[in-house]
Amino acid sequence: MLTTQSLPLTDLYERDETAWLEAMSALAAKRCYAEMDHANLSEYLSDMAKRDRREVSSRLVTLLTHLLKWNNQPDQRSGSWQGTILEQRRELRKLLESGTLHNHAIAVLIEAYADACKQAAAETGLPRATFPDACPWEMASLLADAD
Repeated sequence: MLTTQSLPLTDLYERDETAWLEAMSALAAKRCYAEMDHANLSEYLSDMAKRDRREVSSRLVTLLTHLLKWNNQPDQRSGSWQGTILEQRRELRKLLESGTLHNHAIAVLIEAYADACKQAAAETGLPRATFPDACPWEMASLLADAD
């Protein structure tokens, strides 16, 4: 029987990503860089960076959507909306401890706000014109537990 330990790293990457990660970590810890699966490692790291950027953008859209609904439908406010706002702020603060992701969040804020306006209009039935054209929040206020 062929075990994951006896597979070449390139095959292991395709069959069992977790085992591949553990093998790559062990090689890095031993400083056995020449034995590492460089092609898949490069792809994996690039994919991780893209995933992190997508997560920041998605969380920004969700936060902004809920803030728009909160501000424009005070009679509809709920604990669920408030909970979502708190959760998105908390998770974004953690993600944005990375300077790179913080800079990414600032760079995509305008686009995230436009997406949030479309989402908020769809969810509330309010016209898009109800919401300010420009994002009324700066990054620091978006991340602060207020509202």
